[in-house]
Amino acid sequence: MKRTHLPLNGLRVLDAAARHLSFTRAADELAVTPAAVGQQIRALEDLLGVVLFRRTPKGLELTPETEAGLDALRAGFLEFEDAVRAMQAGQASSALTIAAPRDITAKWLQPRLAAYAVHQPDLTFQLIAADEALDFTEANLDLALRLTDAAGEHEGVKLGEAAFVTVEAAQGGPEQTIDWPGCPAGDNPAVIRVADGGLAIEAAANGFGRARVPLLLVQADLAAGRVRQVGEATPSLLSYWLIAPLPQWRQKKVKALVEALLD
Repeated sequence: MKRTHLPLNGLRVLDAAARHLSFTRAADELAVTPAAVGQQIRALEDLLGVVLFRRTPKGLELTPETEAGLDALRAGFLEFEDAVRAMQAGQASSALTIAAPRDITAKWLQPRLAAYAVHQPDLTFQLIAADEALDFTEANLDLALRLTDAAGEHEGVKLGEAAFVTVEAAQGGPEQTIDWPGCPAGDNPAVIRVADGGLAIEAAANGFGRARVPLLLVQADLAAGRVRQVGEATPSLLSYWLIAPLPQWRQKKVKALVEALLD
């Protein structure tokens, strides 16, 4: 019989009924009705072409055919349990691999991971610098942080407000533009070009001019008074998202981290 055709539900019912020698007690264990247990046993008997139980005045008895296969069946279920525990051990591991752009890692993610790790002393992190979408399977990723317009094909949650702000040095500075790939200067002449939004914030703090950056990226620097906001925040299609494929998103360690990062 092919593995895809194994009657696993019926075999599970058979195991319970054989242990209890009672359809009623087996039904209680499996949270179904005795009639459902009887139906599963009859279907299994039809499929296998054997009689599995005999009714006697003293109750149910196992047939020789059932006794012949019962030890192997129970050993098989123990192997299933071992397999499930092995798979769950990966989800319960103390390592988390996260991909994110360098700027949001430095400005936002690392401080929050450090605060989270205080209460999770066995937890370790592997941070991968990545500005583009990665193959979660090839990179063995648990979670990614992206500046994007949606989670796309994956599960995800948006972080903060989808808005950009213009910032300059705390004491003010020239109105020249600081250019970076996430927000090019356009028609305005750029006094300096840098690699990412974090460096754009640093250039603004150092008095090079004004940088237009995501609000989430610059919130800590605004709160610390390193830079000041010029004008109002402007809505944006782009915002930071935590994303992962559904299997990774369901992991307990990922769920706990996402909850902590959103808190």
